[in-house]
Amino acid sequence: MILRFLKERRSWILFFIIIHFFILFIAFIDSAIPVQSVLYIVFLSMIAFIIFLSVRYNKETAFYKSLADRENNLDISSIPAPESPFEQLVEKTLSEQAQSLKKDALHNRISLEQEKDELLSWIHEVKTPLTAMHLMIERMEDDVMKTHLTYEWLRIHLLLDQQLHQKRIPFIENDLYIETVDLESVIFSEIKTLQAWCIQKGIGFDIQLDQKEVLSDAKWLAFIIRQILTNAVKYSVASDIIIKCWKQGDQVRVQVKDSGRGIDPKDLPRIFDKGFTSTINHHDHAATGMGLYLAKKAAIPLLIDIHVQSIIHTETAFTLIFPKRNDFAAVISV
Repeated sequence: MILRFLKERRSWILFFIIIHFFILFIAFIDSAIPVQSVLYIVFLSMIAFIIFLSVRYNKETAFYKSLADRENNLDISSIPAPESPFEQLVEKTLSEQAQSLKKDALHNRISLEQEKDELLSWIHEVKTPLTAMHLMIERMEDDVMKTHLTYEWLRIHLLLDQQLHQKRIPFIENDLYIETVDLESVIFSEIKTLQAWCIQKGIGFDIQLDQKEVLSDAKWLAFIIRQILTNAVKYSVASDIIIKCWKQGDQVRVQVKDSGRGIDPKDLPRIFDKGFTSTINHHDHAATGMGLYLAKKAAIPLLIDIHVQSIIHTETAFTLIFPKRNDFAAVISV
C-alpha cells in the first residue's frame, strides 16, 4: 500500500523536489542569497514534508485499505465512513452499484424460480400422457413393435426424470428424509423399470445382497442407483450386471459392475463433470453427460462416496460407499 500511495502522489512529490532544486539553483547563481541558509531551509522543509507524507499516508489510505480487505460481496457496511470528497464519491458509487446489482440479482432469482416452477409443472403434466402411452403400449399384441415402443418410451421417461431431479438438486437439503431404506426393494424397482430395455439387449442381473438395509434417503438413493444402472445397461450387451452389497467395517458398500465397453483411464477423472461424455466415443449422440454428474451431485449431501474402477473394453464397477451412522447426525438435523 505504501508503494501505491507514493505512486499516486508521485506528481506532487516530484513538484516539491523540483521546486526545492530550483530554489537551490537560484541560491547558487545569486551571490546575494546565502547558500548555506538556503540548504538549511531546504533540509528542514524535506524533513517536514516526509513527516507530512507519513501522516497523510495513514489518513488517506485507511478508506482504501478497507476496500482492498473487504469480502467480494454486495455488503458495503464494512467500509468506514468517507472523509474526503473523493472518498465520498467512491462510497456513493459503490453503494449505487451494490443496490443496482442486488435488484438485478433479485430479479434474476425470481425469474429462475418461475422458470423452474414452470418446467417442473410441465414435466408433471407430460407424465400424465406418458403414463397413458405406457398403458397403451402394454396392450399391444405385436411383440416386436411393443418392444421398440417400450424402449423409446423408457428413454423419454428417463430423460424427464433426469430433468426433474436436476431442477430439484439445488434444494436437495430441504427434501432429505434420512431413514432405514430397504435396498432390495429399491434395486428391484429400478431393474423393473429398465426391464424392457434389458430384455432387448440381452442383459441379466446377478444380485448378491449380504446387507439389505442402508441409512439414506429412499428417493434420492433410488435416483443415484437409477443413473448408475442406466449407464451400465446403456454400454453393455448380452451380459450380466452384477450388483453386490456388503458391509466393510462400519460402512455399507453397494457395487454395480458391468461387462461393457469400459472407461478409458484418461476419462476416469472427468466422468462426473457436467456434460462430459467420452473422448473416444464422440459419435454416441445419445449420451448427454448428465447422468453421472447428477448422481454425484445428489450423493454429496447424502455423504455417499462414489468410486469407479474400470478396465477398457472389459468392465466397469461403480461402488457406493455409505457413511457411518454417526456421520448422519448433521444431515438428520437439517
